[in-house]
Amino acid sequence: MKAAIYTKYGSPEVIQIIDVEIPLPKPNEVLVKIKASSATRADTMMRQGIPKFGRLFLGLFKPKNTALGTGFSGVVEAIGSQITKFKVSDEVFGEKLFSNGCNADYLCISEDMIIELKPDTISHYQAAPICDGFLTSYNFLKDIANLKQGQHILINGASGSLGSAAVQLARVMGAKVTAVCSTRNIDFVKSIGADEVIDYTKTSITNINEKYNVIYDSVGALSYKVSKKLLSSNGIFMTPVLSGQILCQTLLNPKKVKFAATGIKKTEELKRLFLDLEGFFKQGKLHTNIDKSYKLPDIAEAHHYLETGRKVGNIVIVNQ
Repeated sequence: MKAAIYTKYGSPEVIQIIDVEIPLPKPNEVLVKIKASSATRADTMMRQGIPKFGRLFLGLFKPKNTALGTGFSGVVEAIGSQITKFKVSDEVFGEKLFSNGCNADYLCISEDMIIELKPDTISHYQAAPICDGFLTSYNFLKDIANLKQGQHILINGASGSLGSAAVQLARVMGAKVTAVCSTRNIDFVKSIGADEVIDYTKTSITNINEKYNVIYDSVGALSYKVSKKLLSSNGIFMTPVLSGQILCQTLLNPKKVKFAATGIKKTEELKRLFLDLEGFFKQGKLHTNIDKSYKLPDIAEAHHYLETGRKVGNIVIVNQ
């Protein structure tokens, strides 16, 4: 089988496509033939080893985990002797973190991890990136912000994977949504549910007079120092993008500034959020937007595109 790896930090050119043995499922695992997997901005940051203090966890001089990709969708090809939830030929989707990677032809995953039957209403391409954009943003909106009906949220980077997921989720949760994006993405952001749109190429957030209960900076481009005047008295500023500045602001203002790494939450907490999302997709309340898809041998090209910052929605890696 083919799998994408990187054995050193650097540009997309450090990615290699290698041949490895198809894994054998343990008694509590299923073997999934992957039809589609995700490629995200977070993947590119880990590949580059940035921010550099993150290498304390990723590996000081070279990556500890050389695999790429966390979100997947595919078909169960084999099951372990203890499996009760799935059977061969089941279509499944989910996420496997800190593992041998989902940008590959096959993957073994325990049935008690982040994996469920794929809703019939969505394709493998649409299912593969759900755990990257939607799961992360749902964690921030539900568990961190405790976003409530009638509250007002400002979402920066609203056209990306995390941002577009947040716009849809905030609407499902009954909040008023103000989205921030560039001119070319205004129509798209409106189409997925934004009540108001701010074109950052024409209007600086420093000139906004509105007050928000939550500011969700999905791309890590804002600072609490600049944004705090836009927050209500009990409002919070939150971002999934770690930087030295955000780390300091979180330590100095722990009640107002929130950062979290969704992937390190306990499995049972992630599954709770994941099952909510599965229900929303079955009900047609959420939709995955695919900007571009690439074949596995072309994954370096996908990483190049991710680094341009022009992505709208999600990038998917497809297997033949």
